[in-house]
Amino acid sequence: MENRTRRGHPLRRLGWWAVRRRRLVLLCSLVAAVVAGVLAAGTVGALSLARFEAPGSESDRTAAQLAERFGTGGADLILLVTARRGDVDDPQVAASGRALTARVAAFEGVAEAASYWTRGAPATLRSTDGRHALILARIPGDADHVRARILPALLPEVTRGDHAIEVRAGGGEEVFRQTVPLARQDFLRAELVIFPLVFLLLWLYLRRILAAVLPIAAGLFAMVIGLALLRIPLLFTDISTFALNLTLAMGLGLGVDHALFVVSRFREEVRHGRERQEAVARAVEHAGHTVIFSGATVAASLAVLLVLPFDFLRSFAYAGIAVVVGGVVASLVVLPAVLAVTGGAVLPRGGHAGGHAAEPVARGGFWTGLAARVMRRPLAFGGVAAAALLLLASPVLGLRFGVADDRILPASAPARQTQEIVRAAFPAEETDALQVVSAPGAAVDRDAVAGYAAALSRLPGVAQVDSAAGSYAGGARVGDGDVGRFRPRDGGEGTWLSVVPSAEAMAADPVRLVDRVRAQPAPFPVLVGGYPAELADYRASVVDRLPWALGLMFAVTFAVLFRLTGSLLIPLKAAVLNALSLAVMFGVIVWVYQEGNLSGVLGFTPTGSVDPSIPILMLCVAYGLSMDYEVFLLSRITEEYRRTGDTETAVAAGLRHGGPLITAAGGILALSFAAYGTAQVVFVQMLGVGVAVAVLVDATVIRAILVPAAMRLAGRANWWAPGPLRRLSGLRPEPAAAPVPDPRPEAAARP
Repeated sequence: MENRTRRGHPLRRLGWWAVRRRRLVLLCSLVAAVVAGVLAAGTVGALSLARFEAPGSESDRTAAQLAERFGTGGADLILLVTARRGDVDDPQVAASGRALTARVAAFEGVAEAASYWTRGAPATLRSTDGRHALILARIPGDADHVRARILPALLPEVTRGDHAIEVRAGGGEEVFRQTVPLARQDFLRAELVIFPLVFLLLWLYLRRILAAVLPIAAGLFAMVIGLALLRIPLLFTDISTFALNLTLAMGLGLGVDHALFVVSRFREEVRHGRERQEAVARAVEHAGHTVIFSGATVAASLAVLLVLPFDFLRSFAYAGIAVVVGGVVASLVVLPAVLAVTGGAVLPRGGHAGGHAAEPVARGGFWTGLAARVMRRPLAFGGVAAAALLLLASPVLGLRFGVADDRILPASAPARQTQEIVRAAFPAEETDALQVVSAPGAAVDRDAVAGYAAALSRLPGVAQVDSAAGSYAGGARVGDGDVGRFRPRDGGEGTWLSVVPSAEAMAADPVRLVDRVRAQPAPFPVLVGGYPAELADYRASVVDRLPWALGLMFAVTFAVLFRLTGSLLIPLKAAVLNALSLAVMFGVIVWVYQEGNLSGVLGFTPTGSVDPSIPILMLCVAYGLSMDYEVFLLSRITEEYRRTGDTETAVAAGLRHGGPLITAAGGILALSFAAYGTAQVVFVQMLGVGVAVAVLVDATVIRAILVPAAMRLAGRANWWAPGPLRRLSGLRPEPAAAPVPDPRPEAAARP
């Protein structure tokens, strides 16, 4: 039994409290799980659909001006009308098209609707072969209102067709409406694969059924608590429904990892001759220290998303923080009570004081030998490993940010099939038109509008410009257009123009087209909006704030690692190595999802670019999870260094104890994310594949080779920090000349 001084450690006291009050803790945990389950069910129903919007941006102000002054805006829904016989100018087809347009416009919740037949037959709303035409509808309201209420009621009424026409639904709102149920199916399918495989990996590592079940139970507890805690931010903000996928994937992964740390330390303490209840307390003290710092780094990495002014990305910050809290509680409060009751059942068969079955000597021997070889030739091993990772990361140099479209859906999705026809058969993207609005109070005249429209129509990538002065293409007037739609509702001063991009411009680089339109001199002050401008503003806002987010993430994790190690160099080294694993992740993302390699195997359609939202989320998730293993390994190395005062011995001992566990935990966490590689929605698939790659690289090459090589090269400089800062770390000064123990596994195993 430990003396009172050591028992006075806060985490040790927590462990003893959980042991002594184990029945109370288990009863309270069961009640908490039931209550949290009820709250979690409510959370799932309260999650919201989100849009890629940049509040306060030029496109956001443009949309407000269009709605307020002109009662119009971009198309939220398109109906692709196909003639059963003849073309769309056939009298019967035209009559059906006009009747359908009127029905759509009269539907409750639809603000306006127009079509090829009601706008004077513009070429932009008619396919090149004449078989298809478009109906455009504007449906005001937030994403939940449009996608969850209006569209489910509207579409069955207007897509039936008749004897003359067939009707398909498409448009941005319908694309993302179909994304949500597919993402949920992806989750269910992935979880059906994950749970049995995770159990199998845990059993192969721990060799006892209960020992394999407990980490999974901790992961489930973390999921439920995380979803329940999301009810708090839901009181004051919207949380995207896609946060559910992150909560469930990270809940299982982190819950299993942290519980595995505690269970493995408990088995180690028993193996060293401690009585089981004392072993639980010591496991909470030592593994709990790691769990808390690890959880803090993951939560801090995701919390930086809160500095981005987008509910979609902020949702993942709330979800990540909530999951970390649930995982820490499961590992440091609930699990110790369970171990106090059933501790013997998690020990390996025949495991007892002095036994070695829990972690075979062979494992320790392999990792000790690897550490020794790496530290004998750190430049050779480290150089080869770094070169290999840089080669894998090299495609990141070609990273090209783009915008999301219907191709995030599988080819079988109805909305994507509609958009594919529009993309292939129509000469221009009327549904993605840019809106150019005169500023309030600006004086405009018809000649000025005509000259401006003609100039805009000459820009590369512009198919047609519609205005109050008529329609223009290539600088020439091509028609009268629907002049009335460009006048203010109150009859006052002002106008707006519709700049219709060509299909090629939208496929190549819509953001460049937005820049061209905004750069074109105007005869009066204007604002430029529309779907391409919204995406451009969203992308610009994300990219502009990215350096601040990265700087904050580095600062917070630096502080956490300094508090753990008392070193200035080790946190810097950790940041550099984690950046290398992130570079590999992005290199794989570019090679696969941007360039299209393996697209046939994974079942997606490459677009030649990557939407910036998901890579930023991946960056924060992967950085936090990489730090998770960094914290675990450094915690063990620091513990050994404080005991021995020798860096090489500490690194060897840290790898001996931590190497097998990090590899097992990394494999389990990577598997949890890799299962999403089977997703139908490209966003979900990309997140799963990217994070799985980052975790595997981090838990193997970086932890096993680059960390020991870097620490061997730095020597005692690893542990340097100015005196005042070192005192802030809470660690004792490094030993002056502690004896160096025998690094062999059999010697280290003796109590």
